[in-house]
Amino acid sequence: MPRIRKSLVALAAFLAVFAGAAPAVAHEERPVDFPDGSGSVPTYRAEEPDLVVCKTDRADFERRISGFPAELRQRNLALFDQCQKSGFRHVQEAVNAVDKAGMNIAVLPGLYLEEPTQPGPEGACAELKAPKSSFGYQILSYEQQKQCPTNQNLIAILGKQDLQIEGTGASRNDVIIDGQYKKLNVIRADGSDGIYLKNFTAQRSTFNSVYILAGDGFAIDDVLTRWNDEYGFLTFASDHGLYKDCESYGNGDSGIYPGSASDVNSDRGYDVRRYSMEITGCRSHHNMVGYSGTAGNSVWVHDNEFDHNMAGATMDSAFPGHPGLPQDHAKFERNLVHDNNQDYYRYVRDGTCAKPPAERGYEKGVVCPQISVPVGTGFIVAGGNYNLFQDNWIYGQQRAAFVLHAVPAFIRGENAFGKQWDTSHHNRYIGNHLGVDREGASRPNKTSVWWDGQGEGNCWSGLAGQSNPPALPSCGDKPGEVSGGGDRVVGEPVKLAQLLVCAEYDAGARKLPAGCDWYGARGVERIETQLALAVAAVLGLVGGVLWWRLLRRDRWGTVAAGAGLAGLVLDVVGSASSYAHTALPWVALVLLGGWWAGTGWLLRGRRPVFGWVTLGLGVLTMADAFDKAVVMIPWIPLSPAWIRTVVGLVWVLWGVVAAARQPLRADAGADAGEPDRGAAPDGGPVAPGPEPTAATA
Repeated sequence: MPRIRKSLVALAAFLAVFAGAAPAVAHEERPVDFPDGSGSVPTYRAEEPDLVVCKTDRADFERRISGFPAELRQRNLALFDQCQKSGFRHVQEAVNAVDKAGMNIAVLPGLYLEEPTQPGPEGACAELKAPKSSFGYQILSYEQQKQCPTNQNLIAILGKQDLQIEGTGASRNDVIIDGQYKKLNVIRADGSDGIYLKNFTAQRSTFNSVYILAGDGFAIDDVLTRWNDEYGFLTFASDHGLYKDCESYGNGDSGIYPGSASDVNSDRGYDVRRYSMEITGCRSHHNMVGYSGTAGNSVWVHDNEFDHNMAGATMDSAFPGHPGLPQDHAKFERNLVHDNNQDYYRYVRDGTCAKPPAERGYEKGVVCPQISVPVGTGFIVAGGNYNLFQDNWIYGQQRAAFVLHAVPAFIRGENAFGKQWDTSHHNRYIGNHLGVDREGASRPNKTSVWWDGQGEGNCWSGLAGQSNPPALPSCGDKPGEVSGGGDRVVGEPVKLAQLLVCAEYDAGARKLPAGCDWYGARGVERIETQLALAVAAVLGLVGGVLWWRLLRRDRWGTVAAGAGLAGLVLDVVGSASSYAHTALPWVALVLLGGWWAGTGWLLRGRRPVFGWVTLGLGVLTMADAFDKAVVMIPWIPLSPAWIRTVVGLVWVLWGVVAAARQPLRADAGADAGEPDRGAAPDGGPVAPGPEPTAATA
């Protein structure tokens, strides 16, 4: 069995490469390792600040704080007076003045453009030697970031320990740090353990508003990010992190991205020791994706809201250069995930996203999607393991509540043979509330689950509505208990074709793949329908010629042919409607199976080998219907659809040959399914015998 599995995975990898799949890139960074895990989540310090940042226009400042509660207004006035005497006018200046661990910076209400750090690199900083990312920016080393901190960052926090930066306004909207699309990052904290960011807004970068890299301990508390080319919040290769009461919108990738979170549970199976990140009380909306996490490992995401994005939340193993792949052990519970149906690809189609970032209109609701995503989906797991989804409210998605599919390791740049089937295992979906909101109002998702069928130990319980496939493994009472599940090394062939076509999106080239309904393809434009039409044309032609040449005088042969024709028609119609809320694909398979089985039975006497193979193909097709619609057939490494596809290709070629041979005489015996007495048992002519004599005549 292991050899069979390896051979099948090799075949799948070959097919994927042949179809044009290639490693994609998203967030590109210097090589970096996880922290050693000795840190901790920082706690908020309420004492008076060590450093104060403000502007000089007192009239403007008093206008900004005029509506504050009296006590908060008086505190801000006192801090303003202090700041005029000994404070700073720019946040970066205050960061530069930090000379020990544990300092607090207070940022008073105002708009901070950070004019001194806006200009591009000059002198030696303009001549740095570093590789370029696919987006065009340089991938600088930590030493180069220290040497030229403002090359890519409006505010650079490099190597500062236990630093707290807090806005002193009544809300996070009172302190605004604006990158004006002049820098890659508005705030970059790199190698700075224990950083605490609170109560301000960061906006308008060409990549990230808030970027925390290689930190052991951070907190993002009541911070808003918005209007960025890529991410609102991006934390990478970090541990002991907390996102709390945050908000993000208007981002071309995700609002919240805990990428390459410290992989503290990679070898522990269902036994989770601790989580490296906690995300709670946040809302992420009107982005490409509310939450995403390539290698988003050991992240506990609870009591948040992900809404009105293209998709609610994703985790994946699809991009190289991320430590901790493949992704594992995220836990989502008690989240609201709803109405994620925004189609921002329209701004790619009409050319808006080809303009410079400052001219695209992000502030007016434009979002320029950076990667491929199935619009109208709640949760997407693309190559993750041991993820748990429980007690979430998921409703109003126009595609699916859950999408699960595998990602072979070569996609993330790992070619070791033994790793190619290491994703899409042991994901559990338990006790979620699908198709209703918290008040009990009906808000159905179009489909509950879309699964490619690959992997072992995946299970669902408490589902409502239709799924694709309808037969899903169910979760037992204990982790690891699964009933009705299989261990498939390759996903369903048609679904694999769809994923390969849809993954060809190229944000840089503004290329929307044809044939994918994620980008608006409908009806015969969809790859699934095109495949169904091609199959129907070939099978209809070969089957029709076989019927005409061999079985047209047999009423049961005609009945079988009619069933086959109906099955082909239903298969095409079902594929054009995405098979949502319909039994068409399974009925189509049963009819096709009946056609092959009936035709094979009738031909078994006249074309014995071909007849029995045809009958076997019919049984295999019905087994495929059973596998999809009733229960997954256990202990087989491939879906019956793959075996049926291979046997079907052989059958088509064989059928052409069989139909082209001299037809058999349609005598009464032949019409009844008995061997033609003018033919040998294998369908060939009978050897001539001696001339009849008078006696024998």
